[in-house]
Order: sequence, then C-alpha cells, then structure tokens
Amino acid sequence: MAVILNIETSTNVCSVAVTAEGMVLTHFEDFQGQNHAALLSGYIKACLDFIHEKEMTLDAVAVSIGPGSYTGLRIGLSEAKGLAYALDIPLIGIDTLQIMAVSVMFKHDIDPEALFVPMIDARRMEVYTAVYDMALNSQLAPTPLILDETSYREWLDKGEKLIFFGNGSDKAKELLESRPGVRFIDNIHPLAVDMMALSDRAFSQKQFLDLAYSTPSYLKEFQATKPKNLI
Repeated sequence: MAVILNIETSTNVCSVAVTAEGMVLTHFEDFQGQNHAALLSGYIKACLDFIHEKEMTLDAVAVSIGPGSYTGLRIGLSEAKGLAYALDIPLIGIDTLQIMAVSVMFKHDIDPEALFVPMIDARRMEVYTAVYDMALNSQLAPTPLILDETSYREWLDKGEKLIFFGNGSDKAKELLESRPGVRFIDNIHPLAVDMMALSDRAFSQKQFLDLAYSTPSYLKEFQATKPKNLI
C-alpha cells in the first residue's frame, strides 16, 4: 500500500500525517488557532525525516482542498503542490467535509441508516455543509448554507436520522436539536489522520490533481472584512 503524506489546514487546526498499509505511522497536530504558516513546513519536514529514517519511499501527497478557511486552504495546497512537484509524485485532493464524515464513521457508534451532516463555520448563521450516507454518496453536494428553521427539512420531514458535527454545528442546535432523529456530536475537526481511507482510495483509483491548475474548493468568493477603527 502507498506511503502518503496527508496535509489538513482547512480550519483552525493544522495537522499532517504519514499513512501506509492502513496505519497512521506518525502525525503532528496543533489546535491553538491559525498557526498554519508558522507550523506547517516544520510538520512536513518532520514527516519527511521520519520517512527517510524508516527507509521508505513517499508515493503521494494528499491535501484537504475545502471547503474551509481561505487562508488555510491556500497555505496547505501551496505546500502540497511544491512538495509533489519537487519529488515528482502525484497530488491528491480530499474533500474536507468527507474527512469529517469519515472521522465520525470510524470513531462513533452510528446507525447505518443515518445520514452525516458535516458543518464548517462560515460566519454569522452560514455554514459549509453537505449530506452523505454511510457509503459517502452525496445526498446534498457541498454548499454554503444560511441556517434557519427550514434547513434540512427535505430529510427531517421524511423521518431521516441526521448526525450533525463540525465547528459550525453549534449554530444548528437551537434550530434543530428538538427534531426527532437529530443527533449532534461535538469536537469533530478535519484532521490529517482521518484522511487515510480517502487518500488511499484516491491513490488506488489514480484520482490525482493537476499540479498547475488545481485550486481549493472555496464554494463562494472571498469577502474581505473591514479593519476595526482603533481610535
């Protein structure tokens, strides 16, 4: 099985992991905020040193391509592109929302009929979200969504079981937690260690990104915020 360096920088967590043969061989994580620019290169170097010490060969680089933080995604993809180009190895792009869904699947007791609803905070009452079944078939493609009382009615009115998680899911609790079939799981972050199954599958199916033209999946245009007046 391929040796893959996985990079995840889509939220306030920065993480990198080396995976092979269905195992996480080494990994680094920081949950302290937007430290990606300061930490990511060091994490990658530590992983490359580990691979060299173990006399392994790196077969591919996988990177979370969004949705998520504009700055974080740009930093992660830029580092991944540079490394893949320098080593002449394939670049794999992994959907951030699927990474979160896989984390819930593998770490929690889940009804096999339930649907997974990852949420990434997108300011105010908006989130980046999707709906997946247990096979990661998309019931709702990744999209920005402004939450209100009618959100996810298509599934809730049919009695579907929905599992909400991610750093945007707190916004949905007041609106949806009283609905039958709704479950919230806290402390779910997109992490490099949870990319393994997805990056292995992409590698085996030769689903690689174009090094020159690939871009993050932002889902919506960047909106700059006006600096606060300090006077």
